Amino acid sequence: MKVITGFIPIVLTFAHASAAAQEPADTLYESLREVTVTNPRGIRKLKGATNSELISASELKRAACCNLGESFTTNPSVDVNYTDAATGARQIRLLGLSGSYVQFLTENIPNFRGAAAPYGLGYVAGPWMQSIQVSKGASSVKNGYESITGQINVEMKKPQADPSLSVNMYYDIMNKLEANVDGNLHFGDNWSAGLLTHFENGFSDHDGNHDGFSDMPRVRQFAIMPRVAYLGSSYVFQASARFIDERRLSGQSDHHSSGTLPLYKINIDTRRWEAFTKNAYMYDRENDGNVALIVSGSGHDQDASYGLRLCDIDQHELYASLMYERKWNDLHALSAGLSTNYDHYRYDYRPQANADIAAARSSEQEAVLGGYAQYTLNLNEKLVAMGGIRYDWSNRYGSMVTPRMHLRYNPTRSLSFHASAGKGYRSPHPLAEYSNLLASSRRMVISENLERESAWNFGAGGTWTFYPWGKKTALSAEYYYTTFTSQLMANLDRDPHAVYIYSSSDRSYSHSVQAELSFEPISELTLTAAWRLTDVKANYTGHGLSQKPLASRNKALFTVGYAPHMGLWQFDLSCAVNGPGRMPTPYTLPDGSLSWPENFKSYVHLNAQITRNFRHWSVYIGGENLTNYRQPNPIIGASNPWGPDFDATMVYGPLQGAMAYIGFRYNITKYI
Repeated sequence: MKVITGFIPIVLTFAHASAAAQEPADTLYESLREVTVTNPRGIRKLKGATNSELISASELKRAACCNLGESFTTNPSVDVNYTDAATGARQIRLLGLSGSYVQFLTENIPNFRGAAAPYGLGYVAGPWMQSIQVSKGASSVKNGYESITGQINVEMKKPQADPSLSVNMYYDIMNKLEANVDGNLHFGDNWSAGLLTHFENGFSDHDGNHDGFSDMPRVRQFAIMPRVAYLGSSYVFQASARFIDERRLSGQSDHHSSGTLPLYKINIDTRRWEAFTKNAYMYDRENDGNVALIVSGSGHDQDASYGLRLCDIDQHELYASLMYERKWNDLHALSAGLSTNYDHYRYDYRPQANADIAAARSSEQEAVLGGYAQYTLNLNEKLVAMGGIRYDWSNRYGSMVTPRMHLRYNPTRSLSFHASAGKGYRSPHPLAEYSNLLASSRRMVISENLERESAWNFGAGGTWTFYPWGKKTALSAEYYYTTFTSQLMANLDRDPHAVYIYSSSDRSYSHSVQAELSFEPISELTLTAAWRLTDVKANYTGHGLSQKPLASRNKALFTVGYAPHMGLWQFDLSCAVNGPGRMPTPYTLPDGSLSWPENFKSYVHLNAQITRNFRHWSVYIGGENLTNYRQPNPIIGASNPWGPDFDATMVYGPLQGAMAYIGFRYNITKYI
């Protein structure tokens, strides 16, 4: 069964800058051959130096997977959580820390930074993705200095794959409709072109907990991505552009009335464009010697109103990377390069809920120039060691030195160990990254002279593959420790009516322990059980270290995949047990009760899907949150959003109850 076509060619093309395959690859032009992967599950890499996992196209189809934020349902390492109960903003959590410490890449190009961070997980349509590569810990120095807890790289469908036409339609009981159409054509032996389109619209509001506010925002989005590729004998070229137009409506439902007060409405309009070009020249094919140049740019125009508060953001980015690669007898490999990145932000904002106050204007810009060198030693895949270092200079923060080291040891074919260590940096842009927190009466207090964030990450783990009763079983365990030397804090504990954003050099750390067991009792059935414990602490209260609020300390995930009759049917089930955690410090109400509980309890989240596959098309039906658990009172003071107690930031769990959906997929390959 062909589930990945043309993915590995581009991963290895353009100086092999893959986030999930940082070790030396096969030669550039050998890698351009079509690769077929028959394992429909997530594929854990047991070769190469990094600890990485490939989420294939078939794995993504185990759930509705409408966008990138919904692609990790069956993955035990990555969590996706809402950051508030009003805007629909979401963030990744990896190794217990928020997504700002995970470097997002789109086809190995840094993406979704700054203003795109709160809503970027919704900017990539699920049917567009060919695969996702998740790399844990300090990653390769090739893609910059920003990765602290890991990298997530998204590979889109490629124009050089076999000519095809694909259609995906989705509809759920919340009256949300999605449509995706993509296809590609070949022109001669070298040229190919593709087009991906996406449309979604939420047609109605839903208020399942009857607090007067929409459980989820109504999102209308249109996106289009044309692309072209040229694969020559010594030169490879690819170019692409992406345009996104999105309107996000939320707030009080139209049927709700608050007496003489106007309805509290949230309106976020976003127009975003991206473009990139990749060029690679092979000068020594036998030794995989090549030079590659990547250039990309993006613009993000976001106009947002939260009641009477405003925050309009205009962001532009320019990125370029020149890379050199060469191998010597498959034993030694060297990679070196130069990169530059330029960011410009302009803000028009009014953080007060007062229409008589004029909006303030500010701007910021940063230019970073850097270079790196990375050496890999590969002793017949028994021992792979990869060490890299890069130096970057920022016009705002000065010098940055980023060392990183990866090691993998495979004593036998069934046993593998890995370890990593490295440092990462991140430039803070608090108004862009936390603008969604304006959907609250909390005052946003941002300190001046913020420092750049910096942290060390250390990790180790192993995988054992064995065959009890002749059935393949894989057991893996890993541990990661992250410690900050400087961290940007968004503190909800200091004042229950404010959020303080400031730089802290106090001790702050994260411990993450995870174990996973995968078992295939029969060829069509795969069972997976995983457990994770995270211990994330910082000085939130001013009285020493305390647990990170609004985050479960532990999680268990159970998944079942059954595909009988050679895949004509597909049954998928995932059950997540999320452990308890701490809430931000509450305040006392006049009647003596607390504004919200000091802790939240554990809860269970259950998803299921059934798919019937035909030759060129399939029909699927499923449900999400079938346990119907919904966080009680996610919005504090919802009855009076214009009052001082209105707070939409107290979110730790699901915001809407059980939901059912239906859809179909159509695909025809080599139709011309």
